[in-house]
Amino acid sequence: MNHLSALIAQEETASGSAAFQFVLLAAVPLALYFLMIRPQRRKMRESAEMQASLAVGDEVITGSGIYGFITAVEDDLFWIEVDEDVQLRVVKSQVHGRVSGQAVPAEDGDDQDESDES
Repeated sequence: MNHLSALIAQEETASGSAAFQFVLLAAVPLALYFLMIRPQRRKMRESAEMQASLAVGDEVITGSGIYGFITAVEDDLFWIEVDEDVQLRVVKSQVHGRVSGQAVPAEDGDDQDESDES
């Protein structure tokens, strides 16, 4: 009789730890979803919205650190002017952000030099 009660006690503790292991096994994927997958999806959505909102004349920065003004938009490309008569063709996904709300680039750098001297 004593052995029977010992076996029953072992089964009860084993089933309790099995339930805990099952809960833990279910909690790990949930934690991964809320800590890794969901924030990454939100970041991708925000990036896609930002890229869709860009228009000709916006100053942007690329993934490689190049600043420039968007001069044309094609299917999945931006044409970015980085200097006078120097344009780069860049994939939209490599544009990482808008630098300022400026709509038109400065045409002549001499105007800025004259204002600094006075």
